[in-house]
Amino acid sequence: MRTTMKAGVLAAMIGLSGAEVEAADYRQNPFTLTYGGAITRNEPGKVNIHPVTYTLNGLAISANVYTPANYDPARHYPAVVVAHPNGGVKEQVAGLYAQRLADQGYITITADAAYQGASGGEPRNIDKPANRVEDIHGMADFIASYPGVDTAHLGLLGICGGGGYSLKAAQTDKRFRSIATVSMFNSGLVRRNGYQDSQLDTIQQRLQQASAARAQEAAGGEIQYIGDAKLTDEQIAKLPFDLYRQGFEYYGKTHAHPNSTFRYTLSSLLDLMSFDATDQIELIDKPLLMIAGSKADSLYMSEQAFAKAIGTQDKTLFKIEGATHIETYWVPAYVDVAMQQLTAFYARTV
Repeated sequence: MRTTMKAGVLAAMIGLSGAEVEAADYRQNPFTLTYGGAITRNEPGKVNIHPVTYTLNGLAISANVYTPANYDPARHYPAVVVAHPNGGVKEQVAGLYAQRLADQGYITITADAAYQGASGGEPRNIDKPANRVEDIHGMADFIASYPGVDTAHLGLLGICGGGGYSLKAAQTDKRFRSIATVSMFNSGLVRRNGYQDSQLDTIQQRLQQASAARAQEAAGGEIQYIGDAKLTDEQIAKLPFDLYRQGFEYYGKTHAHPNSTFRYTLSSLLDLMSFDATDQIELIDKPLLMIAGSKADSLYMSEQAFAKAIGTQDKTLFKIEGATHIETYWVPAYVDVAMQQLTAFYARTV
């Protein structure tokens, strides 16, 4: 089923310069949350946030657990695991959706990926698909033993790159009763072919570079990184895609967090470029909801995955009319529309 819905409200807000109208300064938030409406203190009877650390494959993972209003650990609650975007951290959009889902009665968890954010692992900013998929399994492991969680009612939500990795994790991890994505980004596809297939002619060249970087690391040499360029406003304005232009604004200005970065090790491409979130996607036999903006230049990735997800008959591709990729992260009207869909979906399937 494919559906489209117009947000219809707050159009004037969308036209404002920047996302500052719905952002929080991490320096002013005790939990360093960057999104509008973020929790500033834990209060009885309200949604609360609980920073936690757990060990996954020998690494310390930094996560936030959100509990519903009037949380009672003696009761039983459904839970949702939330996977953050590429380059993102738990304090940004993943935290926003985790908090909003806690508003609906779910215990939620969102964790920084291993080697990224506040989680452990060296070298920093390794970005390998196997790690990101394991992060999702690890969040499920941890939240399953959290007081009050009903392990028979566990959902999964992945945002941007976390959406692609959620599709991969859910292929085999049958603890998740249903899977949803927001602005799904197929990291391997883009790292291999370029965004919108814009780098097809340099695949072998980039693999050679990644191989050389791996060899240099193995020899004890300097770690090489990609994606850590500092761009001026003029350079950002000239970028060819909305996702990149608005992404630099979101991650670098309005919702910036010191643990969030676009950079990743060049050698990671050895694993990224042979990965595709849709390989074996037919193994997903649970309800699937994919949400994306109708104006998102990343929409093609959700459409491709949706078409290939033939293992489930309970699937919906929902397009938020007028939204771009990054606008689904923060624009109140678009987040509200996404939450309406997620609330109804999880109520029915988790």
